[in-house]
Amino acid sequence: MARTRKRLPAEVDVAHLISAGVLASVCPRALIEEVLADTGKASQRERLLPAPAVVYYVMALALWREAPLEEVLRVVCEGLQWLGGGEAGAVQASKSAISQARTRLGPEVMRRLAERVLRPLAAPGAPGAWYRGLRIMALDGSCMDVADEAVNAKFFGYPGASRGESAFPQARVLGLVECGTHAVVAAGIAPYSHSEQAMAAELLPAKLTADMLVLADRNFYGFKLWRLACASGAKLAWRVKANLGLPVQQMLADGSYLSTVFDSADRARLSGQVVRVIDYTLRDSATPALDSYRLVTNILDPQEAPALELAALYHERWEIEGVFDEFKTHLRANSTVLRSKTPELVEQELWGLLLAHFAIRQLMAQAAWPRGLDPDRLSFTHAVRVIKRKMPQAAAVPP
Repeated sequence: MARTRKRLPAEVDVAHLISAGVLASVCPRALIEEVLADTGKASQRERLLPAPAVVYYVMALALWREAPLEEVLRVVCEGLQWLGGGEAGAVQASKSAISQARTRLGPEVMRRLAERVLRPLAAPGAPGAWYRGLRIMALDGSCMDVADEAVNAKFFGYPGASRGESAFPQARVLGLVECGTHAVVAAGIAPYSHSEQAMAAELLPAKLTADMLVLADRNFYGFKLWRLACASGAKLAWRVKANLGLPVQQMLADGSYLSTVFDSADRARLSGQVVRVIDYTLRDSATPALDSYRLVTNILDPQEAPALELAALYHERWEIEGVFDEFKTHLRANSTVLRSKTPELVEQELWGLLLAHFAIRQLMAQAAWPRGLDPDRLSFTHAVRVIKRKMPQAAAVPP
């Protein structure tokens, strides 16, 4: 049976125009022009698809996964014309023209935009975002299926499977997320073979600040990465594997204890770092062996962060799993594979996805906080629907 191409309305309605406004509020035209100039990607002549329009188009791909490429482009261009005060005229371009425009743009513009735009959203004291004056953050990675093209397979690689390889190559995405808002503050993109630890070592030094408390799962702990993250001034609470040797050096009043960690290459144990260890098991668990946790933290004074509080707080780390679910399920809808056919365009599409997600999460936070709500209480799926179809003209966002 032939598939029917889903089309957006022939007359772009106000809700679709507002969608372009939401994207424009996160990436203003002036910022895009500045990044285009810095990267040498500004349009040198008048084109059917000027570079700023292509930037918004790449972001919009995340909102309209179900629509053909030409339809998404039409909605974006007409929305931007309307936001600019002009009449929304017809915009037509072939798939080939769109692909050429995206190739001219490349991934670097979107990466630099993300570096300028992605940031923490929660003001001090915002509900659900802080612990004793520290901004609660989580670090984790996930993989995204990309189109099964030879160039993608060569660059990104396939994950292993029980028999041979998986069906699609995968790109690895690492994210640093603000737990209270689900906003991605910083991200890295790499082939599947790259380790999350190596990606974190590149990402964290420039992104961690002294007001953060970073939570991470046990696959991230390594002495070099731990020391690198501590050097930023941020507070850490990372789960470690049970076989990591952590002898008790001093018991503390809250049940935690001090120990010292060393680099595996430091055979003489001359250059260690003191950590505080918190061991606990979830009560009434059906699988107590699996639900035993060991955390290490660089908050050495238990009065600053009691063991029981940190143990309860650690499970906020799962908020980042919700963020990846928002990427993979709610934004991509029924499309399980990224559209792009080359590694450069895959990276470009992923940065656009991150920027679109940030735009949605920023809007949700702005809706929640005036009412004293935690943004977690709002539905991400409903927010996407509102942005795409239901927002009234009175809520227009200026370009």
